[in-house]
Amino acid sequence: AAVRDRMASLHPGLTVFDVHTMQEDLDRLNSLAQWESAIYLILGFFALFLACIGLGGVTAYAVVRRRKEIGIRMALGAHARQVQGLVLREGTALVAAGTVLGVGGAFALARIFAAYSETLARTFGQRANSPFLLVGAPLLLAALAMLACYLPARRATRIDPVSALREE
Repeated sequence: AAVRDRMASLHPGLTVFDVHTMQEDLDRLNSLAQWESAIYLILGFFALFLACIGLGGVTAYAVVRRRKEIGIRMALGAHARQVQGLVLREGTALVAAGTVLGVGGAFALARIFAAYSETLARTFGQRANSPFLLVGAPLLLAALAMLACYLPARRATRIDPVSALREE
């Protein structure tokens, strides 16, 4: 009301509407940034979930394709832990390669974007000093991916060698 009265005394023909303080503007801007951060976080977890499903699907497919080989190994005396280790090693190789390529690609893209324009340089030029982000995210992805590989590996240990050898 005080702002409207003061403006009316200075400019009687001026209509004043939507009056608010600078703090209200800053709070509105901060809430928008928090909302965007929450959306990025949700999208990141969804991407992590999809990556785990994809890796689990690839591993399950590899187990199905190698069913006969796994049956032969078990018929020749391989233990369930050995078969499980074989499948998990393949999953670990995929996770390690993906982590190295992903982290390397992220750093390369950040440098490319920072060199592209000043606005992007201010955004991407800041180093992420959070150890949770730099170490925790790849470790979380690796742990969840190994869990996604464990289920098909456990299923591979239940293959009946006789039925695997009979199928064509």
